[in-house]
Parts: sequence; C-alpha cells; structure tokens
Amino acid sequence: MLVAAAVCPNPPLIVPSLAGEAAGELDDLRAACAQAVAVLLSAAPDLVAVVGGDDAACVYPPAAAGTLRPWGGDVTVGSGTPVLPLSLTIGRWLLAASEVPLHLETLRYDTPPADCKAIGDRVGGLAGRVALLVMGDGSARLTEKSPGYLHPGAAAYAERMEAALLDGRAAALDPAEAAEMWAAGRAAFQTLPGWPLASLYSGAPYGVAYYVTAASRVSAPAPA
Repeated sequence: MLVAAAVCPNPPLIVPSLAGEAAGELDDLRAACAQAVAVLLSAAPDLVAVVGGDDAACVYPPAAAGTLRPWGGDVTVGSGTPVLPLSLTIGRWLLAASEVPLHLETLRYDTPPADCKAIGDRVGGLAGRVALLVMGDGSARLTEKSPGYLHPGAAAYAERMEAALLDGRAAALDPAEAAEMWAAGRAAFQTLPGWPLASLYSGAPYGVAYYVTAASRVSAPAPA
C-alpha cells in the first residue's frame, strides 16, 4: 500500500561537493528535499521506492551503486560497481541516512502515460507500506542559458506542470508537449498517485524547473 509520495529533482549540483563555491545557491532546494524525505520516512514505510527517468527501463538491486564522477564529483552511493543513472543516484544520495529497504527502478523518458500509471500501481503494492520518491526535473527551456535554450512557452508550461503535480493531475501531462519543453521528469511524475501534494520548493536556479513536493496519506502505526 502506498502511504506517502514525494517529488525531488536530480541536478548533480544538489550535492555540495560538486557545487563548490556556488553550493549556497541551492541551500533552499537541499533543505526542501530533506524535508520531502522526512515526510516519506514519517509514514513508517517498509520500503522506499525510488523511481526516475532514463534511456532504458530497469529494476536495480537494492544495494546498487551510483556515481557522480561523470559530472565532476568523487561521490559514490551504494555498493559495487556504479550502475545507477543520475536520477536514482541522486535519489540514493538523498536517502543516504535512511535504513529503510529500497526499490530502485527507472522507466524510459518516453513511456506512455498509461504505462507510467501501471508502474506506479505495481510499485505501490511491493510492500505493506510503501513510500514513493519520484526523481525528475521540469522544463529545461526557461532561459537562454538553459540546456534546451529558451522556449517562449516554457515559463507557462512550468507553472502548469507544477499545478498538475500539486493537484494530483500529473497523469494528464502530454508526452509530446513535455518532450518539446525538455521536461525530462514527465514519465516519472506520471507514476505518482492522484493525490494532492504540498509544495516545498519551486524554482529554476539554472534555467531548469525544479519542484519539491510531498504528502503522506496514512499515519504511522502505533508503537507495539
């Protein structure tokens, strides 16, 4: 049963050692992600499922490792040879202090909405109490310095995408429009349940829309 859900972005610079002198620019984002993780863990989950986008769909072993060396940082999480993509690597990094078992899964960026929902439904049934951490970014076309350069409709799209997340309407996001706006998190966002989520952060410090949202729907069980 799904008891809590959260959204966090996955920029490598969220890790302070990669950001260097600019680390302080993302302090609010890091604090919000920590708060989102706290919401998940406050629901006393038996399992935290981390879902993010990638070029291929894959379920990884719970202890699988990821590294940020391709982005210039000597940071590794998990054990063994690093195999996790960026989305799951940042997710593992955010959960580094948690001892709750993990489920690590990617879905393709172009996964159809109905298949995304099916993945979310399946993941929610993996344990008695499941907390879902969805990793993904919004539009990367908000400024001329954005990875996808400026798109005149990106700012309005970013607001609509945020509203969809907060209102539990992520399933209605259009894949073609998301691709045009370079919103890499669209498919991952559509694994979310249709719950309203509370906004903990919304910004675009590097010309990419980042959202942090969270909600717990079931109270923690009483101590035995």
